[in-house]
Amino acid sequence: MSVSVSVTARRLAAAVAAAGALVGTVALPASAADHAPRPQRQNVVISNVHLGSEGRGHRSNSALNQEWVAITNNSRENVNLRGWTLSDKQGHTYTFRHFRLNGHSTVRVHTGVGRDTRNDLFQDRRNQIWDRRDTATLRNERGRVVDTSAWNNDRHDPRDTRGSHNDRNDRNDHGGRNDRNDRNNHGGRH
Repeated sequence: MSVSVSVTARRLAAAVAAAGALVGTVALPASAADHAPRPQRQNVVISNVHLGSEGRGHRSNSALNQEWVAITNNSRENVNLRGWTLSDKQGHTYTFRHFRLNGHSTVRVHTGVGRDTRNDLFQDRRNQIWDRRDTATLRNERGRVVDTSAWNNDRHDPRDTRGSHNDRNDRNDHGGRNDRNDRNNHGGRH
C-alpha cells in the first residue's frame, strides 16, 4: 500500500507542479507587461541651438546674446525648472532659478548679460560657451538627463546651425540665473 500512496503522491505533486507552471506561464506576461517601460513623449526638450559669431567683436555682449539654446515645453502643463541645469561638454553650467516654463512655450537661454524676461534668460557670461562641436545637456533638479542636443558644425558661417534642433515656439515665463563654473560673479546674480 505504501507503493500506491507513493505513486499517488508523486502524481498529485506532478499535477500541482504542472498546474503551477501553467498558471505561472499565463500570469508571467501580464505581470511583466506591468513593469515594462512605457514610451513617453519628452515634455521638455532642447528645441534649438544658435551659435554665436567667431569674428571680430565675438566677445561683445551683443554677440554673446546671439548665442543661445532654446528649451521648449511640449506639454499643456507648466513645468517648474527650478534647480534644472543646462551645460556644455566642458562643464559650463547654467542653473534655472525660480522659473516656470508654461505649457507649449519656449525660453531662450542666452550666453551674455541681460535682463531676464518671459522669452529670454541670460547666463551673464563674458565669454562664448557653445563650440562648433558641442553637446548641450538639460538635467532636471535631481540631476537626471532630460534631453541632449549634439552638433558638429564645421562650416564657416556662424549662423548655420545645421545639426541642431529647429525652434518651435518663442513663448515662456520668468526666470533666474546661476552658474557654478562661471568665474564672473555679477553682484550675486549667479
